[in-house]
Amino acid sequence: MKNFEEKAKAYALKNAISHDGKAAQGAVISALFNEGLKKEEVGKYAKKVSEIVNEINKFSIEQQEKEFEKLKDVVSERPHREGLPELPNVPKTGVIMRFAPSPSGAFHIGHAMTACISFDYVMKYGGKFYVRIEDTNPENIYAPAYGMIEEESKWLFNKKAIVIVQSDRMKLYYKYAEKLIKKGFAYVCTCPSEKFKEFADTKKECSCRKLEIKEQTKRWERMMNKSGYREGEAVLRFKSNMKHKNPAMRDFPLARINLTPHPRQKTKYRIWPLMNLSVTVDDIELGMTHVIRAKEHRDNAERQKMIYKCLNLEKKFPWTAFLGRYKFTDMELSATKITALRKKGYSPEAFWKFSEQVGLSESDKVMEKREYFELLDTFNRA
Repeated sequence: MKNFEEKAKAYALKNAISHDGKAAQGAVISALFNEGLKKEEVGKYAKKVSEIVNEINKFSIEQQEKEFEKLKDVVSERPHREGLPELPNVPKTGVIMRFAPSPSGAFHIGHAMTACISFDYVMKYGGKFYVRIEDTNPENIYAPAYGMIEEESKWLFNKKAIVIVQSDRMKLYYKYAEKLIKKGFAYVCTCPSEKFKEFADTKKECSCRKLEIKEQTKRWERMMNKSGYREGEAVLRFKSNMKHKNPAMRDFPLARINLTPHPRQKTKYRIWPLMNLSVTVDDIELGMTHVIRAKEHRDNAERQKMIYKCLNLEKKFPWTAFLGRYKFTDMELSATKITALRKKGYSPEAFWKFSEQVGLSESDKVMEKREYFELLDTFNRA
């Protein structure tokens, strides 16, 4: 970025003069986006901006006005970017998008950062926004989180989110699992996990894979039966390609037996879908058009696309974008709960605007706690 320090100083002076002599780092950084500052560069420049702001704030208003007179021509009058970049292939009826938290606790700022950009797009184009509570792992559930997520969704998404719970949709996942088995795209594997890993590492197929569909159906029934396979003895796998260049794609699991009592469903079910089955089924059934997700889910997106393809639904696979991680130098993402910020007077619109400003980027973002809240405060005031 050319003339960074001069521009930062000019915007800091302008901001200070407008706010009783006190500039805010967040406001200066927001203004610098207009001058070419890239979102992934914020961490690089944040410390220097802070130093400049602290220096400016020591001046009297008279000094600030005098200094700004020297630099006023540096300040651009061009408007800040408004709105989000356009999405491709948007239907006339709008987009269908989702945010998928697990019920392990309350919403925190990490959730807001990733969820609000999808909500922004639904607000932009119209359509539907789902908050899908992914609770198909009975061992990782905090029961009060169901109510927390529903209540926080009403506030953060302005009562426009449709909340659904995956464990209420189990029969649908079973239906798709059976469809995949009957089409020859899934099989029940009884190999010990260590043995299957050897097959995957050496790009070899296990004997379970070669069994006839009739036998696979019987094995699935044994998984369902309480007197059949025990926990850990069988897993449903997707039949992909055991020679795939990416080991993570080789016959990945779709469902397994888990006898841990579920906080919501108790002991009603013994087979629980893994995310690549349940997510694919829900995205198909809900007609998802666009998905924005963390970049660590890139492999999962590829697995899910494989399932779409074998069901002859490849053309309906949602357009997908990936987001980089937020990394705070002095704060855990999960440490700051949305409920606490709500009580402090923050509005939902502040979180929407923050996500809009950050936009779609796969670059990781390094921030300080103070920097984040200065930006959020700026949007909250606006």
